[in-house]
Amino acid sequence: MTHREFRTPAPLAGLVECGWVSRTGADEPGGARDVLPDGCMDLIWTGDGVIVAGPDTAPHPARRVPGTVLVGLRFAPGRLPGLLGVPAAALRDRRTPLADVLGARPAARHRGPDPVTDARGAAALLTDLVTGLPGPGPERAAAELAARIGAGSGVAATADALGCTTRTLHRRCLEAFGYGPSVLRRVLRFRRAVALLHAGVTPAEVAARAGYADQPHLSREVRALGGVAPGQLGANRSTVKPSGSSTPA
Repeated sequence: MTHREFRTPAPLAGLVECGWVSRTGADEPGGARDVLPDGCMDLIWTGDGVIVAGPDTAPHPARRVPGTVLVGLRFAPGRLPGLLGVPAAALRDRRTPLADVLGARPAARHRGPDPVTDARGAAALLTDLVTGLPGPGPERAAAELAARIGAGSGVAATADALGCTTRTLHRRCLEAFGYGPSVLRRVLRFRRAVALLHAGVTPAEVAARAGYADQPHLSREVRALGGVAPGQLGANRSTVKPSGSSTPA
């Protein structure tokens, strides 16, 4: 299986972190590889249609089918739900056909996958779809909310900074990210830890750099969100990283 990323299409700057292409050779065995929680959501062209990958709270087994190509756009945390017009919590831990998500509200420029014959065409299709999605747009303060929570700001302090109540902040988190502030903090911290572990940083140093209380705290959280011990995650380069990314932020 090969996985590569490509630069964010210009029309989607500020919304999409990157695009990616995953190929499974015709002679490779099938099976599943875990996609890890990272706070992001993806639009994925499967060859048969487009699916929405919701925000995960645990490893999601991504099924590999020999001879297939997947093309995806990885949206920055909090960006896709507003474009879809659907709260992220409704899509949490799910993979849902885009047509089912949109229901009777088709994207203005939606077209089916039949004309797509290669990865470049799939990327163009996904870009076209995004520009025609029916939602009003991302939550205005989603980026600031994620940055503050990810940096360890408390719920009350974050709510004060954004000019809302803690109850409103919780609701906005569910709508934009799929889970409340405490889980969002855990997922974003886990994402930093995964990147460091895959870079070969020792668990003790990862715990200090990613914001964990100590190494046992890191171990508990990695097992809870990644399903394995930190050492296994760092050594297992075949594990699919967040949202299928090979270079998580």
